[in-house]
Amino acid sequence: MSLNRNEKAAVVEEVSAQAAKAQTLAVAEYRGLTVAHLDALRKTAREKGVYLHVLKNTLARRAVAGTSFEVAEAQFVGPLIYGFSEDAVAAAKVIADFAKTNDKLVIKGGAFGGKVLDVEGVKALANVPSKEVLLAQLLGLLQTPISGLARVLAEVAKKQGGGAEAPAAEAAAA
Repeated sequence: MSLNRNEKAAVVEEVSAQAAKAQTLAVAEYRGLTVAHLDALRKTAREKGVYLHVLKNTLARRAVAGTSFEVAEAQFVGPLIYGFSEDAVAAAKVIADFAKTNDKLVIKGGAFGGKVLDVEGVKALANVPSKEVLLAQLLGLLQTPISGLARVLAEVAKKQGGGAEAPAAEAAAA
């Protein structure tokens, strides 16, 4: 069933709003996927905060016009599903992970930061750890020198006969 002009304008407006706040676009061909597979993909996308939509390519071109995803218009060929995400890696990760388990979903490309991503670029972006993991790794790196210094100072205090027992002994003597 085709959309009338007003419905097309509403779809373009909705997708444009998502594209305006997104960092990443991942595009995949879904030819041959069953409805159950698409439902599973959409469920995963919702859980990860990815806006996933099947669009006519002309509507997709109109929706991304004037955004940083305009550079990927050459990839908008064939029956495609478009994934937009505010998280830099979420859209690529959802589509790449689903493509690993289902060979009918074929990654076509995408865009990130105003640059076109090919298939390998989308897969590389999908392999980047999430923001939370990267922050945890950074925190671990920042804690390493401080905890090392604390251990060294504790050993020096222990060798000199001080340490945790010394303040308690002084307080009892006073």
